[in-house]
Amino acid sequence: MRVLVIGRGGREHAIVWKLSQSPKVSKLFCAPGNGGIATLAECVPITELQFEEISIFAKENAIDYVMVAPDDPLAAGLVDHLEANGIACFGPRANAAIIEGSKVFMKQLLKKYNIPTAAYESFTDYESALAYLRSQKAPIVIKADGLAAGKGVTVAQTMEEAEAALSDIMVGQVFGKSGASVVIEEFLTGQEMSLLAFVDGSTVRLMVPSQDHKPVFDGDKGPNTGGMGTYSPLPHVPDSIVQEALKNIIQPTADAMVSEGRPFKGVLYGGLILTPDGVKTIEFNARFGDPETQVILPRLKTDLMDIMLSINNGTLAEQPIEWSDEAAVCVIVASPGYPASYPKGLPITGLDDVKDALVFHAGTAVENGQIVTNGGRVLGITGLGKDIVEAREKAYSIVDRIHFEGKHYRTDIALKALK
Repeated sequence: MRVLVIGRGGREHAIVWKLSQSPKVSKLFCAPGNGGIATLAECVPITELQFEEISIFAKENAIDYVMVAPDDPLAAGLVDHLEANGIACFGPRANAAIIEGSKVFMKQLLKKYNIPTAAYESFTDYESALAYLRSQKAPIVIKADGLAAGKGVTVAQTMEEAEAALSDIMVGQVFGKSGASVVIEEFLTGQEMSLLAFVDGSTVRLMVPSQDHKPVFDGDKGPNTGGMGTYSPLPHVPDSIVQEALKNIIQPTADAMVSEGRPFKGVLYGGLILTPDGVKTIEFNARFGDPETQVILPRLKTDLMDIMLSINNGTLAEQPIEWSDEAAVCVIVASPGYPASYPKGLPITGLDDVKDALVFHAGTAVENGQIVTNGGRVLGITGLGKDIVEAREKAYSIVDRIHFEGKHYRTDIALKALK
């Protein structure tokens, strides 16, 4: 099969890397791709939201299958567009991807079907939102309704911080139309867990759990990012908790989407928190997570192409899925200044020395034959080992060997698993 992957980040590099191992895949393309993806696939200068150009390229290049990886094109209906053009593809249609595209929709869905989540209110009017906020107590969570590249959520420790975040979203419009509505919800405490699943309507097959690290600095300090690192498995989280999450959250959500006439087909990502009152839902995403994918796919023993095709064929329930017992730890190496403004075009050295880990390119480009920085999150270094300690040591040993000016990374990824 000739396969086209849509996207340009570390998640897409991991997906391309995994698909390159499939005997079913004869040729890989990626639109637009990045400097690392270019070593495994032919990169195509088409961006994620150029729907017509994507479908024309697919037809002219005899593409058999398109894998839509990022959130923006899923929410905007790329799968619907490709299907209408007779092109086989992977990912939820827009009416199902709304579970990520609108936090208001997601919260209303969970409320309607009694699926555990934080108490909340949603607003389209700034003055009403501000009045409600002032009736609450900090810490409190402010969320822009729409997609905001993983940065539309503020966990405010003070009311001043909460009011500033609300003003930035609704008055300053820092996230554009994504902030036309906001969700204000209670702050929940506990360990977080990312639980992804392959889903075909009401058929749910869990992936191995992982844990992301959103804040930019060690000790979970500083503003939220798209994710500074992740690890899998979670030795400190018993399987009974995972099964509770499946029974009370993931499966009921898949069933609810079917009941709403929005059957979900693709990867459903549950961002969960383990509270004293049980597992609750923080968010849902409609695709593979980033950087969770960079630890989940290295642990997947089954051909990813087989799993994706089984969802298309309605045979996911019969598809065997095997996972490695190995541990995986991914450390994100970011540009100086991220998640605020950051420079681009910084030369990266040390990539040729990597032998003990996987290097997934997130924000890189090739200039005059040299790999340079081209984004906030630049690289994801994934170490594999018999346990978290070994995987962590491998990842950080490679991080130390790779250099670009002002590189920044957290030094405490996966330590929560070792306490």
